[in-house]
Amino acid sequence: MAVLAYSLGKREINHYFSIKNAKLLSVLAVLVLTAVHSASRYYGGRDTCDWLLSSGRFLGDSVWQPYGCMMHKYKSIETKTCLNNKRIAFIGDSRIRQLFYSFIKIINPDIREDGNKHENIPFTDRESLLNVDFLWYAEVNNSMKDQVTAWTERPATKPDVIVIGAATWSIKLHSGSSETLLQYKANLTSIAGPLEKLTEHSEVYWVLQDPVYEEILSENRKMITNEQIDLYNAAAVSALNNSKRNARGRVKFLEASRHAAMETITLSLDGLHLPESTRNVGAMVLMNSICNKILKPIDGSCCQNVPSLSVLQKLASGLFLVAGVCFLVLHALGYSRHTKSKPVSDVESGEEKKPLTAAVPLNLKAATQSVCKMGLIMLYFYLCDRADIFMKEQKFYTHSTFFIPLIYIFVLGIFYSENSKETKLLNREQTDEWKGWMQLVILIYHISGASAFIPVYMHIRVLVAAYLFQTGYGHFSFFWLKGDFGLYRVCQVLFRLNFLVVVLCLVMDRPYQFYYFVPLVTFWFVVIYAIMAMWPQILQMQANGSGFWHLALLLKLLSLLIFICSFAYSQGFFESIFSTWPISKLFELQGSIHEWWFRWKLDRFAVINGMLFAFIYLALQKCQILSEGKGEPLFSNRISNCLILISVFSFITYSVWASSCKNKTECNEMHPYISVVQILSFVLIRNIPGYARSLYSSFFAWFGKISLELFICQYHIWLAADTKGILVLIPGYPSLNIIISTFIFVCVAHEISQITNDLAQVAIPKDSTALMKRLLAAGVFLGLVLVLSVNGQAGY
Repeated sequence: MAVLAYSLGKREINHYFSIKNAKLLSVLAVLVLTAVHSASRYYGGRDTCDWLLSSGRFLGDSVWQPYGCMMHKYKSIETKTCLNNKRIAFIGDSRIRQLFYSFIKIINPDIREDGNKHENIPFTDRESLLNVDFLWYAEVNNSMKDQVTAWTERPATKPDVIVIGAATWSIKLHSGSSETLLQYKANLTSIAGPLEKLTEHSEVYWVLQDPVYEEILSENRKMITNEQIDLYNAAAVSALNNSKRNARGRVKFLEASRHAAMETITLSLDGLHLPESTRNVGAMVLMNSICNKILKPIDGSCCQNVPSLSVLQKLASGLFLVAGVCFLVLHALGYSRHTKSKPVSDVESGEEKKPLTAAVPLNLKAATQSVCKMGLIMLYFYLCDRADIFMKEQKFYTHSTFFIPLIYIFVLGIFYSENSKETKLLNREQTDEWKGWMQLVILIYHISGASAFIPVYMHIRVLVAAYLFQTGYGHFSFFWLKGDFGLYRVCQVLFRLNFLVVVLCLVMDRPYQFYYFVPLVTFWFVVIYAIMAMWPQILQMQANGSGFWHLALLLKLLSLLIFICSFAYSQGFFESIFSTWPISKLFELQGSIHEWWFRWKLDRFAVINGMLFAFIYLALQKCQILSEGKGEPLFSNRISNCLILISVFSFITYSVWASSCKNKTECNEMHPYISVVQILSFVLIRNIPGYARSLYSSFFAWFGKISLELFICQYHIWLAADTKGILVLIPGYPSLNIIISTFIFVCVAHEISQITNDLAQVAIPKDSTALMKRLLAAGVFLGLVLVLSVNGQAGY
């Protein structure tokens, strides 16, 4: 009865929820969300600078999250670059002095708070010619006004940034009288004019007063109540915002530290002064407000303007517009010349997917339509991660944000378990399942920020190695069994691997190496092809019954191992090869190939491990040593049980080792040599028992078919700020936001996968003459892109 209910439940879900309906819903959601966010930005009258300065919340105990944007954590060297040759003045009482010290500690972490309490305190950084001064003015009075006015009269002495604020001394000295509040507002009104004049060439920040912890205030401060604080803050906002010359409020209000203090003031030692972690929030908010527009950090989306379109982005938009015009013309003319579709190749396994229906016609109009769809999808990418429409937030890791979704997806995976059509080791359905669940785990890892937790990080490293293991296994098996070394096959694989990334490089203005996994898989495919295609070409059919050819193939694999080791143990040799123009344009990131060296070296043996495993497996299969019938264990019961026991022990041993890692660098050094232990253990556990080999999860397999698109698309339409943050479509509701953004993200990835398959049929013809013409055209286009990218960088 339970099995029947389970089967009916799955059938009911699949009946009402098709991928076509899902895509229509995702399109509707994108249109509605884009309209809502655009209207909110346009009519709301606030930008990310306002959000940064005025509101936010704590993620955990110490990570501050401004509303709707990301705050960069500045380091000393960055601040010196940003503030080079600037003058900054902090004016106010002891609370402003606290903010002053927190600010200069970002510039020089070794600074000690040893200045006189009620006197001016200077700070100079000779390296950057930076001057930061604290000026003691405990009250808003004529003395403060004279100082501000003096700067307006002597422009040469005025600071580039002014941070000003005071109130608690006025409350304390006059016992919170109403007359003092009126005088405070009058003094602020008189100071508003000079402050407004200073904003023409300087940045001026008025610091709103933080709350106090009334219960532990000393007797001489008991009159400083939160009610009084609120009244003085309201007076400041009213006086500075009501100035006719300051109608837009050009004097900025620093209020974020006040919100942070509301949650942490109980940690104050005296009830008045903030704990260090809270005042650091105010200092970092201030630094982001000043420096983000200058340095433009990727993970600092607050206070950044939308960058102007690069030459390559203009080129991409022009190409999509041309495709759109062509589609409309063909549609108007009723063009319908057909070509037959080709079988779809899986770029990671090397196998061909047989079409479900025979020869689906594909015409030029359909091809231009696919390009138009791609253009609209790329517009969504741009809006998500380059335009200032959707919000972004920082990642924050907790065990629950990683492990709860992990449990949830594995429950779903088990729910969609089905009988497999094949029972061979690592059959098509099983490899799709393997890629699918690995990709989902990696996605959860990225969005939860779990790289901060080393045991999880090390296990994810194994999953990346497993992808490369499959690359070696799949492509070796294809070449060994079929011997298809033709140019058509190579171009098909390279197109399917690289099409999306090339388009993103143009649209998102990012280098090829930024999407590191595709260069990595492409490099290894070319290496596998070169090893298998070079003389002598050895196929399984040719090697049957001859140990000589098997030995010759092993010698080829040995030569590949020597090639890998020569690169791995000589960084200078590696850099000399990959730093050579034009190869360097493919593998450089921010002018260096260090990232490519790190990624390549980390999993350098994974591909050859996959090739060697495929060789051994196919040899055993040919000798009929394996039992791959339905429900049958691979080996005899005794050997199977022994291998499963060893595999389980090895799998657990690796996990224990990974969980004990304390340092990423040291563990990464060991990873290339031992990651294969967990990979092989999983393969044997998954395949030795016949019942396990006869089942697969259609849920995971579905995601496995679009795993490459999922991995790449996450950079910009699920994560944000080039993977540094999280895209926020539904602000204020984190769980709902993840559900909606994930739904759209998966639909987009699936559609891109279909578009890539369709365009591959047109872009890579089987006719060799036509193919050579396409390759020549592609070469000219990529050469043009290379020239424009070099010129664009030089111009920048």
